[in-house]
Amino acid sequence: MIYIGADHRGFELKEKLKEFFDELIFEYEDVGAFSNDPQDDFPEFAAKVAKSIVDLDDRGIIICGTGVGVDEVANKFPGVRCGLAINKEQIRAARHDDDINVLALAADYMSEEDTKKVVKIFLDTDFSGEERHKRRIHEIEEIESDEY
Repeated sequence: MIYIGADHRGFELKEKLKEFFDELIFEYEDVGAFSNDPQDDFPEFAAKVAKSIVDLDDRGIIICGTGVGVDEVANKFPGVRCGLAINKEQIRAARHDDDINVLALAADYMSEEDTKKVVKIFLDTDFSGEERHKRRIHEIEEIESDEY
């Protein structure tokens, strides 16, 4: 399941991505915003996506103007490994090596075409499972649990 959320600056891109998911026949849940309201705030939608990531196969996509705000919020939640998209190669490595489960997108700085390419890579790339990468994820989990 893909959970997707965006504030007003990411609203139009979110709606385009929902159409893209329909084309790909990919299951998703929209957690908001449900209208383009200039008064909404990104923390609400980033938190809703982050809280929804409960299963190993679940992933999330969060969108705001820069992508930074939603990235900051999502990474406050234990078990969430959110990465801010810069380009296709970076996201491929982030999925393969770091097992990111949430993708943060910058609506103001990425074209729809580039966004779709990055999202497709995010969805299609598996975690390598290499021991060194699993070890690093475990270290992150220890930090989250305050056992570091």
